[in-house]
Amino acid sequence: MRGRRAAAWAASAVITTFALTGTLAGSAAAAPGTTSGSATAAQDRSEAVATATDPVTHEENDRVPEGSLWTQHYFPSSDGSGVELHADVLRPADLPADAKTPVILSVGPYFSHAGETSPAGWDRVGPSARFQDFIDGARLMKRGYTFVMVDLRGFGGSTGCLDFLGPGEQADIKAAVEWAASQPWSTGKVGMYGKSYDANTGLAANTLKLKPLRAIVSQEPTWNRYNYLYSNGVPRSNVTSTPRGYYSIATMAPLADDGDHYKANAGYEKNHPECESDNLTNTQSPDPKSPFWRARDFASRAAGSQTPLFVTSGFIEDNTKPEEMQKYLANHQGPQRGWIGQWEHVRGNETNARGQLKMGRAGWFDEVMRFYDQYLRGIEPSVTDPAFSLEDSLGHWRAQSTWPVTNDAYKVRLAPGQYVDDGGKAQQAALSMTAPESQGWDIEYAPEVGSLTTDQTSAISAATPANSYWTWSTPAAEQVRITGSPEITLKTRGQGNVWVRLWDVAPDGKATMFNENVALLESSGETSFALKATDWTFEQGHQLGVQIGTITSNGWRSVPSGEVITVSDARLALEVQDPRFDSPTQGDRSPYLDTYVRANTTTLTNVGTPTFPLSVSKNG
Repeated sequence: MRGRRAAAWAASAVITTFALTGTLAGSAAAAPGTTSGSATAAQDRSEAVATATDPVTHEENDRVPEGSLWTQHYFPSSDGSGVELHADVLRPADLPADAKTPVILSVGPYFSHAGETSPAGWDRVGPSARFQDFIDGARLMKRGYTFVMVDLRGFGGSTGCLDFLGPGEQADIKAAVEWAASQPWSTGKVGMYGKSYDANTGLAANTLKLKPLRAIVSQEPTWNRYNYLYSNGVPRSNVTSTPRGYYSIATMAPLADDGDHYKANAGYEKNHPECESDNLTNTQSPDPKSPFWRARDFASRAAGSQTPLFVTSGFIEDNTKPEEMQKYLANHQGPQRGWIGQWEHVRGNETNARGQLKMGRAGWFDEVMRFYDQYLRGIEPSVTDPAFSLEDSLGHWRAQSTWPVTNDAYKVRLAPGQYVDDGGKAQQAALSMTAPESQGWDIEYAPEVGSLTTDQTSAISAATPANSYWTWSTPAAEQVRITGSPEITLKTRGQGNVWVRLWDVAPDGKATMFNENVALLESSGETSFALKATDWTFEQGHQLGVQIGTITSNGWRSVPSGEVITVSDARLALEVQDPRFDSPTQGDRSPYLDTYVRANTTTLTNVGTPTFPLSVSKNG
């Protein structure tokens, strides 16, 4: 059966692969009729390993999704470096080999045949199951789409040294898009799909302005790679463990029955020690303006980009935080869609043990496929989906034409003050939260950090804290929402660190910390930085509390200076929205919201005199 089917594929697949690489991809398939009932198990298993010219079905290998044909391919990256990329391709089994389909592409570090971030215990080789949920849930094969998974350099079956989404990996993304578009079975129209790191590759691809790339779905990405390891000069707690984690993924051993070509490529990182040393040293610059980080600043580089974009982001998620999301979306000029709300690092279709959708909104795959059908097939959707579906801090969903929508924007003057940059108990907590040296920490599976530490969850006196001070708003006269990305500007004297936190304070003193960011104060003078993107609704009578002080969170590895930091002037820029004008859309309260609130709520005493308004101007 495989021999006859292979003949139908050979004419197009062999010519294309040879033209791109100069060699045939994968090892040659066994000739039909050479095995018998007495064939060894090893022979049977090797016949269920796909090559470029001999596809494998689900019936032959149960790791292949039902209704699809699996092939493997190799092609060069686009930077002339000699890096060779590996792709697993899944095509609808009921279509002729030369039938042209649109392509949905995912490019990332998690597609090794052995497992996503560590060996998964597979007993036979096969395509990654990372997006099996998408293939099955969206019925990709029945809809007539081809799904392609490409290993970034250094991962899976690709050669080269990983570079944390730098110029090398961007060259891989460009090569993958152009390769997928140029295949004889492709219509030339490519979409991208991913979550976390392979969502970041979609955002990076958009900045490359590639003609075949027509649509991107990016779930829970980082918007500027710098922000995953640093915050305005302050190292995050994962600053060294994340690079170690990715090197561990890159050096994952292939499976015993992987082809010789795949095995040879999979050993590249271990055979090139400079890969590890470069990965561990190049990422350790705390300067966001260094050439290393400027090449990875996708929020800035999105200026003028136009690829239709569908994103998700959790405002309160503790992994890929929504920092510079607003900047990226403002710089992007193409059509935009989004689900943004109060959840953790999850997929749009993901459910918890109780069967609840973790994002709280139903219909992920249907909405995604209407998006792809529109931009990859030219099919106008029969359902009008909101451009942006948003969940606020009360668990209420609304539809908007864009994000953020503001009814007013203003700057408030905060109180001057002093604090001691002593770090509190943060340092020991940060060390205990750091992933083990041997395992590391990758973007997809990171421990939760950043919630209140034990010494912060007891009642806090707001009157005379030694390492922070407060400013208070007037109580909200009616519901008001802080949206967008608040920005703080400080004039300070002294060297050290600063941690700015925003709190929702109820009349009884119960307070929830809902936004934060930190910065290094290298010298006296003015410092400005944005906090995380937010969408937090204050109930009537609640106040905004702004806390400025030393870093006592285990989310950062700050080095306290021990100096007294004097803040002579502080301004907070806010964008606010009036919830009365919300347009409701379907969605339930995301389960994580309650978890977050419990972990980040305390009781404040001695709340001080209000000094600035929290409201939407009637003229706004």
